[in-house]
Amino acid sequence: MGFYERLGVKTVINGVGNGTAIGGSIMRPEVVEAMAEASRSYVRLPELLEKAGQRVAELAGVEAAYITAGAAAGVTLSVAACMTGKDNAKVHQLPNTKGMKDEVIIQVMQRNYYELMIRLAGAKLIEIGLANATEDYHLESAINEQTAAIVHFVAYSPPSDLPIEQVIDIGHKHGVPVIVDAAAEFPPFSALRRWADMGADLTIFSGGKGIRGPQSTGLILGRKDLIKACTMNASPNHGVGRPPKVGKEEIAGVVTALELFSIEEFEKAEAQEYEDRARYMAEAISRIPNVRSHVEAAPPTSAPGPGGAAPEGTAIVYVEWDENALGMTKEQVVEELGAGDPAVLVSTSAKGIVIAPHTMQPGEEQVVSQRVAETFAK
Repeated sequence: MGFYERLGVKTVINGVGNGTAIGGSIMRPEVVEAMAEASRSYVRLPELLEKAGQRVAELAGVEAAYITAGAAAGVTLSVAACMTGKDNAKVHQLPNTKGMKDEVIIQVMQRNYYELMIRLAGAKLIEIGLANATEDYHLESAINEQTAAIVHFVAYSPPSDLPIEQVIDIGHKHGVPVIVDAAAEFPPFSALRRWADMGADLTIFSGGKGIRGPQSTGLILGRKDLIKACTMNASPNHGVGRPPKVGKEEIAGVVTALELFSIEEFEKAEAQEYEDRARYMAEAISRIPNVRSHVEAAPPTSAPGPGGAAPEGTAIVYVEWDENALGMTKEQVVEELGAGDPAVLVSTSAKGIVIAPHTMQPGEEQVVSQRVAETFAK
């Protein structure tokens, strides 16, 4: 009897993407093996974090890197680093920000649950822009002597936002660092340096989504001085980043996962596997009477509808039908699939449902196709 079965926890087939609430991703065997190996020895954690960060920076092609306990923790650490710099007195003073720069600017249309991670560091949130657009003068007028950083959430940035390139230009003109939360923007591997190449001072990624490392890992990539400040605010040091600590096993896992993806042939093979899985489901589901199915490249994570179901460009499956003709709404189909055995989790789209194949295991595309057929047969 397996662990989940012993606890009475039902496993599911994940066709919605790398969500934290359903376990992030499935780690590859090499990642699990690296974690098991790391668990059998003691090390000095600061040394491991330093050497692992150097390896990640080398792989990504950036100046420096720090491994943290998830992307959300990375936001808090990055903001703390911009407020304290490498001043130990300020590190130990947080979340009390008296006497230091403590204002962090965010475009109002990007407001989301993760803004809490900014406030956890003790920072004051300064909103700019309107409900339908942000202009350069909105940002210019908000910057003052108390501005510690600007945070840009890629997944929550609509087209009418101030583009990140302009945000970086304006921030740097005033000497203000720009933090980019790109948690779910991987793959491709080149995304790791995409925003750094634009000039972003720190970029944050989840280690447990597309990278397929441990879910409780994240990456902060960027300026060497700010990465050092992140280190000072983080575990095993005693700053505001002490609670979300990352262990030696997780560090080994995320570095190994990145090393695998750094091999071009590996990344191509992964993408082809997702494409093949998507094509199989689309063809099989299209044989269901009165149901249409096709494959498209996933839109940006900030796109409306199924944006974020998979990294931009990844093959995903759209399933559409006439609700009146078949007597089933898309919400009913989602509920039926999720309640069945095995449970299949999918998302809704404008005209039906969308299935993300990159979080499914080999062979599950056949099970999903069968479950969809059974659902419509009812």
